Amino acid sequence: MPVITRTVRPADGELRLDRWFHRHYPMLTQGALQKMLRTGQIRVDGKRAEANTRLLPGQAIRVPPMPEGQAPLAEAKPVDPREAAALERLVIYRDDSVIALDKPQGMAVQGGPGIIKHLDGMLDALRFGFEERPRLVHRLDRDTTGVLLLARTPAAASKLAAAFRGRDAQKTYWAIVVGRPHPLEGRIDMPLAKHAGGHGERVVPSDSKDAARAVTLFRTIDSAQKQAALLELTPLTGRTHQLRVHCASALKCPILGDGKYGGAAAHPEGFGDRTLHLHARALHLPHPEGGMLELAAPLPPHMKETFTFLGFDKPRTPSCRRVRG
Repeated sequence: MPVITRTVRPADGELRLDRWFHRHYPMLTQGALQKMLRTGQIRVDGKRAEANTRLLPGQAIRVPPMPEGQAPLAEAKPVDPREAAALERLVIYRDDSVIALDKPQGMAVQGGPGIIKHLDGMLDALRFGFEERPRLVHRLDRDTTGVLLLARTPAAASKLAAAFRGRDAQKTYWAIVVGRPHPLEGRIDMPLAKHAGGHGERVVPSDSKDAARAVTLFRTIDSAQKQAALLELTPLTGRTHQLRVHCASALKCPILGDGKYGGAAAHPEGFGDRTLHLHARALHLPHPEGGMLELAAPLPPHMKETFTFLGFDKPRTPSCRRVRG
């Protein structure tokens, strides 16, 4: 993302500069924002600014490139009616503050190198009568399926993003792995670092000072002898590709279809589907208007087929609801 200049809209007049960023860039962390302010990367009308600077309509804000995973709202573009209808069918929960989607395999959430079509660029299709388009508050990899949450208002975006940053959001994933872990349940505490190689960037276990702590809880739900297992994974940290690396490197049981981290072992003979078998099954977090939000997504088609092939018990259809406190 290049440096851009954005003009303060009348609706954003009198906002503090830091609140303007949290409204338009809900995934930007406070630490990253403070660093960009401190180093002068962010400017208002060409001048350095503080977090508490009050904005006026018409002022120009210099916005530097965002850190990975903290991209802004995509520019609005017309959405094909058929694609809009398909997006609406993905909605599994909606109220005045949030929208939850059951993201399918292969859908990119945000743009990037070589990615032209992505969810963030089509969110105008999910306004449902609201003046503002919904916005992303977290991400899933392109080939990961399951619960993806959107905020419908700036206030909801701010509260939800804070819940994810503060670890108040409990995320539960299901993964079909090759082999069966030993022990059958436990805790993985393996630091991870990004490594640039000849085949693109990868995340690797590392004891270097630059490595970030990564912690995952795992539990075996079902298994097909030693051939494969269904794991419930609960990440306590949110590192890039954390679950994939922990399964392949710590458990020595790569996620089925994950050739990037499991190599040939992730594509055993006899399994016809080479798709990544990682599913964001459930998400529990505080609702922006009070109470708790409990969301769950059904298995995607390719994992349903693998369940049948392995003889795993089919799970019941999950429900989504807001529990008022």
